[in-house]
Amino acid sequence: MNLKKLFSKWDEKFKDHCGVFGCISKSYNNDPAMLSYCGLFALQHRGQESAGISVLTKSKKIICHKDNGYVGDIFNQKILNFLSKEKANASIGHVRYSTAGSKTVKNAQPFVVKTKIGDISLAHNGNLINVKTLRAKYLKLGVKFISTVDSELILKIIAYHIDKQKKSLEDAIIEMTKEVIGAYSLVILSNDKLIGLRDPYAIRPLCIGKNATDTYFISSESCVFSSTGATLIRDVERGEMIIIDKKLNLKSIIYQKSCPKKSCIFEYVYFARPDSTIDKINCYESRIKQGEILYKEHPLKADLIIAVPESGNYAAMGYAKASKIPFGIGLIKNRYIARTFIKPSQKLREQDVYFKLNPLEATIKNKNIVLIDDSIVRGSSSFHIIQALKKHGAKKVYFLSASPMVKHPCYLGIDTPTHEELIGHKHTVEQVRKMIKADYLGYLSIKGLFASIKNDKNMCTGCFDGKYAIYRKE
Repeated sequence: MNLKKLFSKWDEKFKDHCGVFGCISKSYNNDPAMLSYCGLFALQHRGQESAGISVLTKSKKIICHKDNGYVGDIFNQKILNFLSKEKANASIGHVRYSTAGSKTVKNAQPFVVKTKIGDISLAHNGNLINVKTLRAKYLKLGVKFISTVDSELILKIIAYHIDKQKKSLEDAIIEMTKEVIGAYSLVILSNDKLIGLRDPYAIRPLCIGKNATDTYFISSESCVFSSTGATLIRDVERGEMIIIDKKLNLKSIIYQKSCPKKSCIFEYVYFARPDSTIDKINCYESRIKQGEILYKEHPLKADLIIAVPESGNYAAMGYAKASKIPFGIGLIKNRYIARTFIKPSQKLREQDVYFKLNPLEATIKNKNIVLIDDSIVRGSSSFHIIQALKKHGAKKVYFLSASPMVKHPCYLGIDTPTHEELIGHKHTVEQVRKMIKADYLGYLSIKGLFASIKNDKNMCTGCFDGKYAIYRKE
């Protein structure tokens, strides 16, 4: 492996990444565009390349605005006023990383299509694995596409069954689920209802909330609900379609029963916000537990426990609690650096850790340190951070990962490196330790990870052991 090439990568983390949100009210006095704006703000961690909101107006038209960038940059007051200029009672929203398709505005979501029963808008979190086959099929049937993403394909299949097969919206969605294979959590807006849908394996999360008055919400994560004045009702089950009409009648259809539940385990390691609860498992509690179990599996002696912020904070707190070793701040994160930061030279690129994380010498000098992060993907950040800590006076750096060794890429809705870029793919723990120059390296076991989530083994662990919920078809 070319270490210089591997360690020159700027972006280390896996990215899940999309987030979806929807809301519907009885009253037209609420502002669904603003509610979606608040919801997407709370989901910004799930996607930072583009965002969009579709709004259902009183005249039963759907208007949409989307663009590349952060939620707060795209939706200024002028845009929100435009989305709210006609009375509305429902909306959906989306934040995105480019798990499939390029990063152009035409691939931003939600998508909107006109059908014989009116406008329909859709937002999607996940990834299909039979896109080429289905796209070729529907191109032959005369369906036209404006983007390269599978989310539009899902919507166009639904529209085809409405227009050509004369199906109702619910029946058209069920027909779509018979054709697509992969991970999908969907929010769909029509002229009279809001629909939420989770794939038969429940790979990506989706939940339902309600406020004290007259609004239902559907969201990728429950952390949204506190910012919109709602409370969590429950998660959408695998193979379930939730239909909420304008009178707030809620209907559930189980469209697929035969598949085993295989939710993405990485939600509990890194993807979801710590204040979210997914399938009755709280992410904060699971991450604290991961740190406690890390100590049982790797009981190290050291002067200080520190985390790679923000991703390693909670596991480090758990490790400190179990070990009785003090937890301290050893790395200061630059909270204002953007993903689009341009490094002015290769020399500075090789020191990119100093742009993102700066060692706190007063804390780490002359100490043996346990450094904890949620995972090791390429190893690039780990390598640079360890060197920076030692340069600023740390005597020894023992590195612990709060998840098992990442050995395989994901194709079910997560933007991951290739096999060749994953440092754990062809290397032993000892080889990786030498490559990142740690004095000790340890990973949480898969057994330990399951223990941190109440031994719920209904999870996809493909990135760790190659045992995917669904195997690639194309």
